[in-house]
This record gives sequence, C-alpha cells and structure tokens, in this order.
Amino acid sequence: MAIPPDIEIAQNAKLKLITEVAADLGLSEDDIEPYGKYKAKISLDVMKRLKDRPDGKIIIMTAVTPTKTGEGKTTMAVGLAQALGHIGKKNIVVLRQPSLGPVFGIKGGACGGGYAQVLPMEDINIHFTGDLHAITVAHDLLTSLMENHIYRGNKLDINPYQIMWKRVLDIESRFLRNIVAGLGGRLGGVPYETGFEITTASEIAAIHAIAVDLMDLKRRMGEITIAYNKKREPVTAADLNAVGAMTILMKEAVKPNLVQTLENTPAIIHGGPFANIAHGCPSLIAIKTALKLADYVVVEPGFGADLGMEKFCDIAARVGGLKPQLVVIVATIKALKRHGGLKYKELKEPNVEAVRRGLPILNQEVENAKKFGLRVIVCMNHFYSDDQAEIDTVLDWCKEKGVPAAFTDTVLKGGPGGKELAELVLEELEKPSDFHPLYPLDMPVEEKIRTIAQNMYGVADVELSSEARRALRRIERLGFDKMPICMAKTPLSLTENERIQGMPPKGYILPITNLKPSTGVGFIIAYCGDISTMPAHPSKPAAEGMDIDENGVIKGLS
Repeated sequence: MAIPPDIEIAQNAKLKLITEVAADLGLSEDDIEPYGKYKAKISLDVMKRLKDRPDGKIIIMTAVTPTKTGEGKTTMAVGLAQALGHIGKKNIVVLRQPSLGPVFGIKGGACGGGYAQVLPMEDINIHFTGDLHAITVAHDLLTSLMENHIYRGNKLDINPYQIMWKRVLDIESRFLRNIVAGLGGRLGGVPYETGFEITTASEIAAIHAIAVDLMDLKRRMGEITIAYNKKREPVTAADLNAVGAMTILMKEAVKPNLVQTLENTPAIIHGGPFANIAHGCPSLIAIKTALKLADYVVVEPGFGADLGMEKFCDIAARVGGLKPQLVVIVATIKALKRHGGLKYKELKEPNVEAVRRGLPILNQEVENAKKFGLRVIVCMNHFYSDDQAEIDTVLDWCKEKGVPAAFTDTVLKGGPGGKELAELVLEELEKPSDFHPLYPLDMPVEEKIRTIAQNMYGVADVELSSEARRALRRIERLGFDKMPICMAKTPLSLTENERIQGMPPKGYILPITNLKPSTGVGFIIAYCGDISTMPAHPSKPAAEGMDIDENGVIKGLS
C-alpha cells in the first residue's frame, strides 16, 4: 500500500494549539512558553511543583543493531505513543532533538514516518526552539575565551599540545575536521592545531541532556576539562571564569520542548547528544517532567540496544535515579537479513534462511535487556517487502524463546496499527521487573569496559592500545576512574568494524584505541576504532533534494 511522502502527511495534519496539548496534561498557560502556535517550552517550575506526584512508568524503545537504512525506532516510539493514546492511556513520548547535520546529510529528518510522526515536522527538524544554536554558541564562547587567555599571557600555563576543546558547527563538514587556528601574525593569535566537531558531539550537548536543572547544568559546565597545563593538571571552564556567561546562553535551552504527534498525543523533544561519543539519550529534565505528567512515558535512546539502551541504563538512569520497567526492541526483516549476510540490494527478495541466520543478533539484544533486569517485548516493524514466511519465522522464534512479540503497522495505520503492541506493553508492565545497572562504579575502568563489551557485544575480550593505557594512567592519577563508561563505536555492528554483520567471530578481541574523561558530563569515553566527531556529507546529500516555494511550502524534507 503506497502512502504519501512524510512531509505531505505532516503538512495535511490537523494540529491542536499547543495550549490545548498542554491543557490535556494539566498544564496552564503560565506553565508553558509558546514558540508560535504549535510548540512551547515547559517551565522548570512544573517539575518542582509536581515533585511529590508519583512517577509514571518508563518504556524504553530500542532496536536490534541497525543497518544503514534504519529500522524505524523513532517511528515505532511515536506509533506506540499514538497507540496508547488510541486505547485511552495518558502517555508522553520523549525523543531526542534532530541535528541539522544528519537532516541535510545522509539521514534526513528525525520525526518518525508515515502516519507515526511528531509535528510540526519542518520546525522540529530545522532550528526548532534554538536549543542546538545555544549549545553551539556556549561551546564556541568557551573556545574563544580559552584562546584569548592564551593570547593574553596564558597565566594558567595551558599546554597548546594538550588542548582538548575544539569548535562546533551543526552542519557536516569533512574539511573542518582538522585545521590550524591562530594564523595571521601577532594579531591573529597563537597558532595551534584544532578542528571542528558536530554540535551534538559537544560535551555541552551531553551535559544539556544529563543535567537535572539549570544550576546542575552550570556546575557541570564549570567542570569541563578544556586542556591540560604543562604540569599535566586539568584546566577547566571554571578556571577561565567562563561559566556564568555560558549558563546565560543556555538558560532557555534547558527547558524541555512540548509538541504533539500526528494524532495529537503529547511529545517532549529535548536533548540530543551524539549517540557515539556521548550517551545519546533525551534529556533527564524532559524524562523526569514527563514522568510527573503522564502514566506512561515512551523514551527513545539512540542506536540499538547494545549502545543506546545500555547507555540509558548505565549512565542516564543512574544519574537521574530512573527505574525503567520495560524494553521494546524494534526488529525488521531487512535488518535480520542484512545481519544474516545479505547485501543491501538483496534485502527486498524473500529469504527465510537469511532471516534465520540473523536471529542471533535479535537474541543478543533481547538478552542485553534482560541483563538489566528489564522485561522485553519484540516489536516487528512492518515493511511492504516483508514476506509472510519471513514474519512467521521471527514470531515463531519469539514464541519458542518465551519473548512476547507484536506485529506493528503504525506507519500505514497510525495508532490503530500499534494496538496489539500497546496492549502487550500494558500487560507486561503489570509483571515484576528488577532494574539494575550492569556494573558498579567502583569497578576498575578496564573491567567496566570489558563487562560492557563481553555482555552487550558478545566479544571474547578487549585490548587497550598503548595510547589508551597512557590515558588510563592519567584518568586514575587524577581520580576520574569512578565514572561510568560511554562506549564510542559504530552503531552498525557489535564490533568496531561496521562490515562485520551478525554476531562477532568466535574469539573476537575489541580494540580500545583511546580513553577520554568527560569531566563535566561525568563519564569516560572509550573509543573503539576510529570514531569521527564531525560527520561528512554522502555523495548525494539529502539537502540536494530539498526546496521551498513562494508560499513557504517545503518539499523533500523527511
């Protein structure tokens, strides 16, 4: 069944005024700050006022290890929220904010698809309420103050070869990954090697998503390590007296953004740190606010269960004191066939045997969720090319494993297409769960990394490079070793090599190339292989297919 392009569906939707969406949640006009008719900021006073109200229940929406075509995790999160609303349950879906880099690059928009979208789609994808702009400016203000300090005499004795803080831009640019700043003679500054990262890779983006209020954000930004001095001691943003001005720039960005789905279900979209080198989760402020306003909260971390779900459970939930009860794992026939060894051009052809070969990756992600003491449901996201025999193969496997599963058709049918999933979610939420992190914080750093890699990825062991071991010694010397681990690796494989599909080969050793303490957000980044923090455009960027007419109607955005 063919459906109109996402943007046409979005542009023909009947939206409620954002004041009406807020009223449905029990919020008054004083509780929100409208940004036009259909989006608003929620005052931080709401969370304070409702602090004694019991929390709703958290449903984590994650996926199998994804392929380059995506598995529809955001679409399924929105679809589940619409389905819960369809059967009369008060719920909110909490999503990450899109970055302009992927919107104009390889991915396109991040508002769902078909008849399961968050709206207004064009606004959410392009600029929204200015949060990412605020993060960009706060980050680059810190860069400029650091460089000015060096130029004006460098009283903090910053080592120009140990500057960790770069610049950020929310547009992809291969040419800016590595640059030399400070050229142009005496008035041009002090030359040093640096570069640009995508805005969502900024530590401020990660702090924005982990802080619980404005003052917590301010404290954490002050603890950012921007460089090391010549005595090998950390130099922080607080040392540069930069924190007050940075917080002023972030004072509105810290407030969560209220919008709605295609079916007028409330949605909060806030926070969007890079899901590779950061934890890739919506903001704690958004989640904790939603928990006070609704009975059920659908939360979507980035990437698959091995990355996004693990980071949500080990980092975000730990900091925020969250107690998720249930994980919904999105699986697609095409992903299982890809992990079963097929090439992309072969995925539309029925191949039950390839589906069977891909089932171990689904099994890995199911077991990953169970290791956190969480209940698990498999959500089969329907694509038109799925063969019934392939679908039955997966559903039969789930039945044999005792894993509840639901076939979902929200892209074509909206909320009604997710009714089976919604009812299954409610049924499973009535059963006990026992959420707990994967590891204790006082475990040695290398052992924490090994625990994640062996349990979540199914590798035999990890091996730290000489550079990573030097970094580990510094981390231990400076007392940063009690922080959680944030694994940075490709989302397209359980290894660091995106070409390795399915389960890692027997005896596989995961290389850890470097370690970096992110002292403001409060975790240690463990780099697996080569991770770029400034993406580059593909051969045909999504931007080339976009346009706008004289009436302001946008085309090609999805």
